[in-house]
Amino acid sequence: MGAAERENELRELILEIGRRVWQRGMASANSGNISARLDEETVLITPTLVSKGFMRPEQLLAVNLHGEVLRGEGYPTTETPMHLRLYRERGDIGGVVHAHPPIATAFAVAGKPLDLHLIPEAVIFLGEVPLVPFQPPGSPELAEATVPYLRDYDAVLLQNHGVLCWGSDVEQAYHRLETVEFCAQVTFTAQQLGGAKELPSEPLENLLSIRRMMKGRGG
Repeated sequence: MGAAERENELRELILEIGRRVWQRGMASANSGNISARLDEETVLITPTLVSKGFMRPEQLLAVNLHGEVLRGEGYPTTETPMHLRLYRERGDIGGVVHAHPPIATAFAVAGKPLDLHLIPEAVIFLGEVPLVPFQPPGSPELAEATVPYLRDYDAVLLQNHGVLCWGSDVEQAYHRLETVEFCAQVTFTAQQLGGAKELPSEPLENLLSIRRMMKGRGG
């Protein structure tokens, strides 16, 4: 596949993920942003002030890792510094999704991490979702605040802001966003029913060992 063809396919995938985010109510109006690594030095990223459900391929911006626009219409999202900081920090990150799913964002507003181990699949494929202390959206301080979480986690809650997920590609990052919101819904509902009961300790440790092995850190 040629470089132009790969870029076109990646643009279409970002648009498809934007539609999923919008259809599921995880990015109201023009909120949220999505990016994907095109090559070692280039990232495709969504524009500012455009609904994620109604983007056109040519509106996506190609930027280098320092934020310089190489091609595309309009202006990149104001959260570009946060996206690029993740790509610069970890060469294995291929996609980043930031959105505002309502229940998970409510946890972020309440200052509560998603740190209960309730569902086996979520323990393995997502793990805990910590809370990043508040920094102004779009600021270099917010970008830097995410860095300490990149090694051990796959997603974070941004206090009073929303959810940030990353992955080996943009589709994996999006799937983690879905899982964060699912865990938030289950946690909240279980607490309303009288308490969210964590998995028993021995099976939980086995699941955590599987997660550590999948992340390449042994048992």
